[in-house]
Amino acid sequence: MATRLIACVVLAFSLLPIAAWLPGGEVDPEYAARLLDWAYGLALCAGVGGLVAYVARLRARGTIVAAGAGATPTSEPTSRSVGSAGTMFPLLLALGAFALYAIIAQLVFSARPLLIDEIVQVLQGRWYAEGRLWVPTPALREFYSMLHLVDLGDRTYSQFPAGGPAMLALGSLVGAEWLVGPIAGAASVLLFARLLAVLEPDASPRWHRVALLVFAVAPFGAFMFGSHMNHATALLWLLVATVALAGATAREGASPWWGLLCGLGLGVAATIRPVDAAAFALPAAGWLLWRARRGGRPLAVLLLSGVGVAVPMGLLFWVNAQTTGRPLLFGYDLLWGAGHGIGFHRSPWGPIHTPLRGLELLSLYFTRLSVYLFETPFPALLPAAAALWWRQALAPLDRYLLVSAALVLVGYWAYWHDGFYLGPRFMMPLLPVLVLWTVRSPLVLHERFVAQRWLPLALRSAFVAGGAYALLSLWMVRVPQYRNGMTSMRVDVAAAARTAGVSDALVLVKESWGAQLVIRMWSRGVSRSDAEVLYRTVDACQLELTLGALERDAVRGVAALDRLVPLQADSARLVKSDRSPDFTERMLPGFTYAPLCEARILEDQRGFSHFAPIRLTRDGNVYVRWLPGREREIAGQYPGRSVYLLGRANDGVEAPFVWTRLAP
Repeated sequence: MATRLIACVVLAFSLLPIAAWLPGGEVDPEYAARLLDWAYGLALCAGVGGLVAYVARLRARGTIVAAGAGATPTSEPTSRSVGSAGTMFPLLLALGAFALYAIIAQLVFSARPLLIDEIVQVLQGRWYAEGRLWVPTPALREFYSMLHLVDLGDRTYSQFPAGGPAMLALGSLVGAEWLVGPIAGAASVLLFARLLAVLEPDASPRWHRVALLVFAVAPFGAFMFGSHMNHATALLWLLVATVALAGATAREGASPWWGLLCGLGLGVAATIRPVDAAAFALPAAGWLLWRARRGGRPLAVLLLSGVGVAVPMGLLFWVNAQTTGRPLLFGYDLLWGAGHGIGFHRSPWGPIHTPLRGLELLSLYFTRLSVYLFETPFPALLPAAAALWWRQALAPLDRYLLVSAALVLVGYWAYWHDGFYLGPRFMMPLLPVLVLWTVRSPLVLHERFVAQRWLPLALRSAFVAGGAYALLSLWMVRVPQYRNGMTSMRVDVAAAARTAGVSDALVLVKESWGAQLVIRMWSRGVSRSDAEVLYRTVDACQLELTLGALERDAVRGVAALDRLVPLQADSARLVKSDRSPDFTERMLPGFTYAPLCEARILEDQRGFSHFAPIRLTRDGNVYVRWLPGREREIAGQYPGRSVYLLGRANDGVEAPFVWTRLAP
């Protein structure tokens, strides 16, 4: 009954527009188009499968008639041969997967961190590779500040837990952070092969090879492994823990060292993504504790698993103490306040996170998984749901994985942020479970409908049709979408500087007016959370004029916030700016812009860049943010260097850079 309940939940959240039904504030604008695509795709794949099965049955009947009344058709084997994918195939496939992920990293993502999360973690990873947990905060911090970078005191560091940047630091040591994801992906393929051998020991070698191949090429995982996101390395360590847990619980006399390895996997995963690690650690601890009740080796396994968890967690707490000042205080909590954490409260960006909104986010995650997991023309979770419905008997490791997956969902139900990048990225820990139950569907349905000999052939044909469609969709839609997206974050400033003959200079990077407004609020002592809310709820020109007055009067902290908050009175009337290329800027219809604001709009229309990716440039130049009117302040920090303003030729995202040398 439990698996059927899970199947019903998966189907409901995958297929129904729950986000549109609940009053939590989230919507799914693509649901109608997605549903129509699924209807056509299901009809196509089912038609192909039915046609192949019909032709096969006709041919079988013709063979029987031709053979004569005394002939007996060849029967299928009554049992599957015991086996696995062997040792060479997983190794070769892992090497092929590494090549695939490396190609994605290079050709699709330009081997660059694109999302601000990736950029900040790469920056922190480089500091780790240099032997530094933090760097001194510059005196004029507003020229260097970035989102997700903690620079509130005299130390500057990433807001993210130390494990993710530490993984990237391994790539920084060889000047190739982009290799970390592909290596983690290849190792995950090998670990998943071991997991398959434990969970389906009686399945045929062919099934094991197909199952491993599906995991290796699943688009959701492949794109994530090609990125700099910490979800890839977190999944690697969760798989290490799961495989070790399988070894520790295989028999009563299992080696206690499996427990140590399990604990290390969970502990390292916790230093990267604590919520994901907790979802896998809690049921593992319960399982090991239950086995240890009688003492003996299971007790040793439990104790060593605790040691394994304690070592990386101790290092994490030590890093926290060196940066935030408290072992249990993480950078993102210090930067954004208590609202950043799990729970139902006001989020750092303004909206109230409620249980209903959490359900809406789960609905969005499932419907997106139904697309991004395999890119099939039918809901990608349908085969997994079918296998869950028909298979009743579960191995202990199956139950562990399902409980862990459920806890992942509970964790992100209570988390306020909609994690959408390369798909529903918060659902990355579910990838092994979803692939496992997807590839189990032919086995389970064959067991359930063994008399229907045409069914396996029909299913294989339908899956092949869906796979062919997925390949076509990836080639024509998803890969171009990713390759041509976020082009403004792929800038090669070092090459442009060499072409322009700019070296050993101070370069002021021109950002949008909106980005400058946010930084100026930070420099007035307004918290990250309050600045984010104000930027989204106040007309840009009103912010400009008020910030100018605050800067002239040297008003900071609570007094500055008290002057800014009343500007939110007209927030309900705000619209996205239709005058600036930066659509994040807000404008109040009917409000007449002052000449200063008109000048700022004109600067936007002349083009701008993003400072965050440029800060990663290492070519001998110093890159800082341009704050109009404050050029002399920052130039005084770098005497002897020529000063350039880095702009664009126009407002196009790929417009050529323009280097303007400023007077001393």
